[in-house]
Amino acid sequence: MHRVLLAAAAAVLPFSPASGEAPVAPAAAQAPAFDRAVAREAVGSLAERLEADFVFPEAGKAYAAMLRARLAEGAYDSFPDQRAFAEAVTTDLQKVHRDGHLRVHVVPPEARSGPPQEGPGGGGPDPALNTITRSGWEADGVAYIAFDAFFGTPATMAALERFIAEHAGARALIIDIRAHRGGGLAEMDLLFPHLFTTPTTLVTMDTRASVVARMGGQGPAEGRLRRVAAPEGVVRDEHYVEPAANGAFQRSAIYVLTSKRSASAAEHLALSLKRAGRATLVGETTYGAGNFGGMVPLDKAFTYAAFVPNGRTFDPDTGQGWEGTGVAPDVAVAAGDALAKALELAGVAAPAAGQTTGE
Repeated sequence: MHRVLLAAAAAVLPFSPASGEAPVAPAAAQAPAFDRAVAREAVGSLAERLEADFVFPEAGKAYAAMLRARLAEGAYDSFPDQRAFAEAVTTDLQKVHRDGHLRVHVVPPEARSGPPQEGPGGGGPDPALNTITRSGWEADGVAYIAFDAFFGTPATMAALERFIAEHAGARALIIDIRAHRGGGLAEMDLLFPHLFTTPTTLVTMDTRASVVARMGGQGPAEGRLRRVAAPEGVVRDEHYVEPAANGAFQRSAIYVLTSKRSASAAEHLALSLKRAGRATLVGETTYGAGNFGGMVPLDKAFTYAAFVPNGRTFDPDTGQGWEGTGVAPDVAVAAGDALAKALELAGVAAPAAGQTTGE
């Protein structure tokens, strides 16, 4: 679970990487007091990890140099609270090199029990959490499923299996990722074999070799991946799909609904299906958070943590990913109009006045 496509702290920390928002405490809660010594420890630790592990080595060195210089000049010595400090460090990082995932977070007190660990922390998302927000028949022969994340929870995987079985043979499938904030590969690896008729390479994923070495040489992600040759200092995996026998949607037209909030693993899905020519993307250009990684504790008390991107996902044909640019739709419409447009493309008549498409 360390190599996820979204800041894994989504299961633990109250923030929304898809929208770029900073951690937000409950309105009634008082912001935790700032401690200079802990903050300095956190900045020093962050500089070391970015220099060693950031996906682009030169950018990692630049981040580290900036943090050490700002630390030496006392820029991180006084803040009204912990949240203000975390936001200030994040702002400084983004000025050096923009990355849609790289942020410093204040760890909620309830998540600080036990020794700090890399990755999601807090045991990960609730196994009972179902991130399928709506599914069913949207029109005659048109199946619809919407996700707000890919956390691979047992509840989500079971619900997805039921959806596939109950909607097999649909003439069209609409996958709605307009509110999808990211996650991992599990849901894609369950769904994709039902969409393809031939073995297909989807995208390529490069990880800093230092990270893989620290994990004993094993790839830091679970998923349908195969190791291939790579440049020095990089471990390269291909994400691929093997067709299922009698896959549920292998003859279906596929439409993917996107918005400017669709981030990270949502963008992985969008690029995979677009590159393979297996889906029509309808909506807006996605958010542009393409570098994956994991959460890193920054101090002994686990007061602060940062999501450190240590890899990137890209189109093997062009070498280009979506970091900072997003994935462009095939049919550009406002996100709110994407479902109606996809239904139109699927041959469904527009609803009569006063009716809706079920959004």
